[in-house]
Amino acid sequence: MDWNALYSSAFEGVRGRIGRVDRVLLAYNTNIDAIKYLDGRDLRERVEKVGKDKVLRYSDDLPGRIESVPQLLGSILWSIKRGKAAELFVESCSARFYMKHWGWDELRMGGQVGIMANLLGGVYGVPVIAHVPQLSRLQASLFKDGPIYVPKLEDGKVKLVHPKGFAGDEENCIHYIYEFPRGFRVFNFEAPRENRFIGSADDYNTTLFIRDEFREGFDEITKSSPLTIISGLQALTKENYREPFEIIRGHLDVLNEREIPTHLEFAFTPDETVRKAILGLLGRFWSVGLNEVELASIMKVMGEKKLAEKLLASDPVDPVAVTDAMLKLAEKTWVRRIHFHTYGYYLALTDYRGEFVRNALLFAALAAAAKAKLGEINSIDDVVKAMDVPVNEKIKPIEEVLSKVYGMEDGITELNGYQLTFVPTKIVEKPRSTVGIGDTISSSAFMGEFALR
Repeated sequence: MDWNALYSSAFEGVRGRIGRVDRVLLAYNTNIDAIKYLDGRDLRERVEKVGKDKVLRYSDDLPGRIESVPQLLGSILWSIKRGKAAELFVESCSARFYMKHWGWDELRMGGQVGIMANLLGGVYGVPVIAHVPQLSRLQASLFKDGPIYVPKLEDGKVKLVHPKGFAGDEENCIHYIYEFPRGFRVFNFEAPRENRFIGSADDYNTTLFIRDEFREGFDEITKSSPLTIISGLQALTKENYREPFEIIRGHLDVLNEREIPTHLEFAFTPDETVRKAILGLLGRFWSVGLNEVELASIMKVMGEKKLAEKLLASDPVDPVAVTDAMLKLAEKTWVRRIHFHTYGYYLALTDYRGEFVRNALLFAALAAAAKAKLGEINSIDDVVKAMDVPVNEKIKPIEEVLSKVYGMEDGITELNGYQLTFVPTKIVEKPRSTVGIGDTISSSAFMGEFALR
């Protein structure tokens, strides 16, 4: 099968139809990413100074949140050891002070909403309305030019303005991101693939703070937004999730009443109570996007512990385990679309059919490769610059398993009343950065489907 030809066709198809997507509503989390590219010697010295024994115990089991510097450093080692991304709220003032003085190499737009707004509005030219918890001048400056809007209330009416036209003296919400490349070594740990650990050090996204303009104007905002992507639930805890979830349920009532397809972008959620609550809400979403760590965490709260272990047992991830998990999730929640993304391949399980599902995944994979290759995508034409990145040849055994077990042909098969769709990704050997790639994948695939419909 000529995957490169399919990639080229998918890109041209989405680029030619992207103007069909009228507007996308994005809620709820935006922040500033302070990115630190880890140095093995520096990290080793820091661990030894704090106390190696104190740190290493957290490299096996992640804490629920960061309450000390040893937990911070141990959690970073957890991600390095597995080559897996993780994000935890940093509650400790001493750990926040430590991260601030450790410093960063660059500042970027952060938060799923912020990253998606810059991609969809600033690169693809799709109008977006974004919820920004704190519109500081620094936060606003990180938004690209283009059809990106935030709601502003004037005389009781909703007015949409670019974030740069609304910036004020609000707080900076900073997340500290510790990036490492494939092969990164510290002690006896070697990263099997490039990834990062995120320490969240803001008190707005972690409580799902929702601005008054957004609350009061939500009914009006949704009248002109035919698609919605919701994210940012991952930092909530059993102590603080109830009030935000009531607001979310109210928003979902409006979105469902107006039959607006809504995607939930899942993220690593340490609190089991919150994961169960998200699971209870999933049936009210059209779509959900997640990776193997996130899918495994959902399987655990569904009581599927053995299946959860299978999802984390091999690299690349066992596609049969992934498919079993997606089926269980779909049958429990009735969510119409599950988009699974991992290093090397994507799968989608949908209760509707068509090659446009596969083509949207291919477009998303190309966009992800372009971001990894270039570091930043500035126009939709930059996406095609990843065409020369090779398709992952190591994924052929995955394709063969899917063909043998499910009778898949050309990346598509029927399964238990659903369509299962597969695409191999393009692998950039030395990516500029991994931050925002998951958000690029999910928003590009979701938007791509509706552009191609």
